[in-house]
Amino acid sequence: MQHRPSPIVRDKVSVERFFNDHNGSLGLKLVAGTSGLVRIIREPTVNRPGLALAGFKKYFAEKRVQVMGNAECHFIKSLTLDQRNQCYQVLLQQKVPCIVFCRGLRPDRTLLGLAEARGIPIFIAPQITMKFINMATLALETMFAPRGTEMGSMVDILGIGVIIRGESGIGKSESVLALIERGYSLVSDDVTKVTLLDGRTIVGTSSELTRNHMEVRGIGIINVAAMFGVKSIRQEKEVNLVICLKNWNDVPDVDRLGLDEKHITILGVNIPEITIPVRPGRDLARLIEVAAFQMKLRRSGYNPARELNERLLSKMASTSSTEGEIPSN
Repeated sequence: MQHRPSPIVRDKVSVERFFNDHNGSLGLKLVAGTSGLVRIIREPTVNRPGLALAGFKKYFAEKRVQVMGNAECHFIKSLTLDQRNQCYQVLLQQKVPCIVFCRGLRPDRTLLGLAEARGIPIFIAPQITMKFINMATLALETMFAPRGTEMGSMVDILGIGVIIRGESGIGKSESVLALIERGYSLVSDDVTKVTLLDGRTIVGTSSELTRNHMEVRGIGIINVAAMFGVKSIRQEKEVNLVICLKNWNDVPDVDRLGLDEKHITILGVNIPEITIPVRPGRDLARLIEVAAFQMKLRRSGYNPARELNERLLSKMASTSSTEGEIPSN
């Protein structure tokens, strides 16, 4: 089964989506600018507009969520009414996606009226400013992360996230079921959604529609959580290994030692790949389990194939040295 990299998708993040997805964790309360919820957040971070309010307008990060903390609010309160209105004009004439007041601070009626008229959403958040900035930045980075889709089921085997790929009918579902029976957790069935985090970590998950379910040929759809318990399901997991199941006759050159580590590319990141030949009588679940254990050992710095190879080379060198000695009389 040839691996075809899925197209990398970068979602557009609207203020409405940001509000709906993270309202629970951030505690956002919309107080003005409902009509502007369609505005797009174009950068995955936030900006404190203190310098712009103070008059430095040469650089202003208008593509980001604007955050008002104690410093900004106290500065505005120290101004005269005319100066305050000028600050509001500086802030609102930019194409900002939205404004968030932290610490439960409330904007005055003038700003609320201007924001409502211009369709700029204003939120109130209960957290202190730095805590909100940290939480919002993490949330936005996840929403902006590149995404894709990989064909294959994913299982968490003792902390190793394994995507199992193969042609239809080769035994993927049976292998996954056997692994679940042994106490491991299903992440996704048949199709795995992948996300790139921090530019180096691939995280796999399933679609919300099919989560907790598997299709077993001949039986139909089963609810894994209901059948095997909640421990048999994991919502997401880092992808550490890809195992490709292939018919025995389609793998002419089988790696007998495991010295050469092969990789496939997912969202620009190289992931170790192992090909397991399939024929009747082979315990695929056990082989996949051992492959995951092997990967766990390699991640800890131990490679048995390399150790054996070094021992053989050392033995050959020792034998060669002994044979080259001139026997004494």
